[in-house]
Amino acid sequence: MKYLAPILVLIFALIACESKPKVIVAEAPSEENSTVMGNGESTNKLHKVVVEEILPTEKYSYLRVTEDGEDFWIAIPKSDVDKGGTYYYRGGLKKINFKSVEYDKVFETVYLVSGVSKDPSMSDISGGNPHQNLDNTAAATTGNNVGPVAGGITLAELLRNKKKYEGQTVKVQGRVVKLNNMIMNKNWVHIQDASLQAEKTDLTVTTTENVGLGEVVAFEGKITLNKDFGAGYKYEIIMEEARIIH
Repeated sequence: MKYLAPILVLIFALIACESKPKVIVAEAPSEENSTVMGNGESTNKLHKVVVEEILPTEKYSYLRVTEDGEDFWIAIPKSDVDKGGTYYYRGGLKKINFKSVEYDKVFETVYLVSGVSKDPSMSDISGGNPHQNLDNTAAATTGNNVGPVAGGITLAELLRNKKKYEGQTVKVQGRVVKLNNMIMNKNWVHIQDASLQAEKTDLTVTTTENVGLGEVVAFEGKITLNKDFGAGYKYEIIMEEARIIH
């Protein structure tokens, strides 16, 4: 079981990209049936729940839990969770009329959560995924032996000359050192290459394609500067709509 860093305020959507089999789909998705946390709760609130029922799928686990006498469902990446166990989590995306294909079941309300932990300090969040980890920096290796892809640029060059590449489609290559899968229907991939080996930084890439932690991947995508996703999450530089080219 790997470990996850603190989750983003925007939680994974659990909807496979169009080219992949959809394990979980939402009925008539819209702004009206999606709410971060709901009821105006802070996304940093620590929830303490007891698992009453587990419905596993190939990639995810639905958990019926209780908290302070309230009974509700959450969905996490497939994990080893104990029935009757007490777990903690933060955040969650509230979905209404959310359908599980495997169980042919529509959840009136379900909270999509990136992982649960037995430790209230959230140091051991469980919540693996089919691509190794949802968000894991502890197990990732650095990109100190990864060079640029043919026709591409190094990450150091890109980060040093952000304005030069703003709005352009470029090619980069790096080792995946961190993953946040299926947030806003995208996979958020952090990569490093040899040019950054002395720096504690990486490039964030959004894509609908699947990669694994530790893999060396070449991407082609558009460079955007000062991207603000709201709720205090702003990227000075990010590669968007990326596709794997190698």
